[in-house]
Amino acid sequence: MNRKLKNTLALVGLLIVILLAGGIYIYVFQGGKIKKDNKKLTELKANHYNTGQLTTEYQQLQKRAAVMDSVLASRRFNIPQNLSSIKFFTFVNKVTADFSENTHVNVEFNQRNKDRNFYYYEYKINGNGDFNEVYKLIYAIEQSKELKKINKVLMSNTITTSKDGIPNFLVGFSMLVDVYFSDNNRFAPPSFVENNLSAPTIYDDFYPLIRNQIPPNLDNLLDVQGAKLLALIPEGAFLSDSKGNTYLLWEGQQVYLGYLTKIDYAHNSVSFILNKGGIIDKVNLTLQKDDSNKKK
Repeated sequence: MNRKLKNTLALVGLLIVILLAGGIYIYVFQGGKIKKDNKKLTELKANHYNTGQLTTEYQQLQKRAAVMDSVLASRRFNIPQNLSSIKFFTFVNKVTADFSENTHVNVEFNQRNKDRNFYYYEYKINGNGDFNEVYKLIYAIEQSKELKKINKVLMSNTITTSKDGIPNFLVGFSMLVDVYFSDNNRFAPPSFVENNLSAPTIYDDFYPLIRNQIPPNLDNLLDVQGAKLLALIPEGAFLSDSKGNTYLLWEGQQVYLGYLTKIDYAHNSVSFILNKGGIIDKVNLTLQKDDSNKKK
């Protein structure tokens, strides 16, 4: 065997060894990776969409989301996502911002609880104030867009006196309020618009019908108690009180605790209606020839 043939056979053998080594590396060592890459490529091909189709589907989803947001926004109440416990304090401060100085409201955070699929913060609110302002606070809590529920409320009447001696008939209250929220955004639209929280004025059921406290006569009006009718003139009636102070009054004019309701020139008399702590009293004063007045 000549030298040329030996070299040829050696090269062929080396080539076979290289091919065997390459095959072993590709199919044994890289086989798993190739299989994994092929599987991923198959998935990508299966989920492949063109740009136009993706744009169309995106626009359809946008319209559907807008419809859902509109439905949620039109609902009377919403349950927001991951609500901050501080927000209720801000809510109460906003509602009570224009309350009178007679009304005082205290808010205390109690705890966080779960109610079925929702969560809620529990607050304790107490204080006292004018009946219709307390009613406005209750109305705002119950009618707020973000769901709030008053679980318990206790109310009682209380009386305070101003520095001028005027009695203020107030309402003391204590209530537990639950403020609801969710851990997802399925129950509230992305934009928040509050409901109309303007409460109507209603009758004060806690205002006493008969009161021991009578407001002082700060405006120096005629006190009909002990008053005398001095004369009837075209301009009205001329009267004096028990202290000797004189007053010229006409029909409809205010007196202490009431009004002058009628001047009767035919019978030389005047009539008053007085509200004495809830007790309505009608008083007539008559002009006598001997200058004495008779009270009926």
